[in-house]
Amino acid sequence: MRKVALTIIALLAFTPLPAPAADFQKGSAAAQAGDWETALKEFLPLAEQGNVAAQLYLGWMYDNGKGVLQDYKESVKWYRMAAEQGVAAAQNGLGLMYDKGKGVPQDYKEAVKWFRMAAEQGDALAQYNLGLGYANGHGVPQDDIKAVKWYRLAAEQGDASAQLNLGVMYSNGQGVLQDSSEAMKWYRLAAEQGDAKAQFNLGARYAKGQGVPQDYKLAYMWFNLSAANGDQQSIDVKKKLNELMTQADVAKAQEMSTACLANAYKNCGY
Repeated sequence: MRKVALTIIALLAFTPLPAPAADFQKGSAAAQAGDWETALKEFLPLAEQGNVAAQLYLGWMYDNGKGVLQDYKESVKWYRMAAEQGVAAAQNGLGLMYDKGKGVPQDYKEAVKWFRMAAEQGDALAQYNLGLGYANGHGVPQDDIKAVKWYRLAAEQGDASAQLNLGVMYSNGQGVLQDSSEAMKWYRLAAEQGDAKAQFNLGARYAKGQGVPQDYKLAYMWFNLSAANGDQQSIDVKKKLNELMTQADVAKAQEMSTACLANAYKNCGY
């Protein structure tokens, strides 16, 4: 599974420190509207004055090429300024730069250092990324128990990637006792957020009757939703499952898929 990067949504959720709030809010409003030129104009002088929220924004803008030419070294510069002032989102962003070797030499240990700082402040993205580091042995000794610990902290905050990975750990008995019901619980939470892999895993469990009664219609529904979210494996499996179902059952599963999608993946099924 990939590391989770900072998104514009996470930036908008960040609460800036006081000092000149009006200028920051003008820049933030411009960023939300996609007016990156105005955002840059507002954020740059604030960042140079030490405003951590503006520094965080500039780091993200240079990281993603929004309103500026993509420049990873410049991104690292601004992330670092905010990270050294204790901003968890910037610490996670800087950790990702070290993890991927973007703007700095790749260094998993340095990545873990910054992920841990942010994770210990309760940052869900960093908690997930730190869990992934332990799961893969990147920058730390491989340790499934610690991976589960950090995945769980992020999952309990609603991070879909962490919920998916925690489900996998329960499914495989890695770092925890194997528990199909618990795996289903976490897959479902991630699937209800639109995570295609979690939706596939739910479909596979219904198809095989693992942790739940076997139900081809529910399996087809989750494969269908996963396929709609871009999972190629679901497309292939759905075709095979179609051969085991009556046309009436396929039609019912399609109907459930449509209703589930319309209801934002909540209360899906019969």
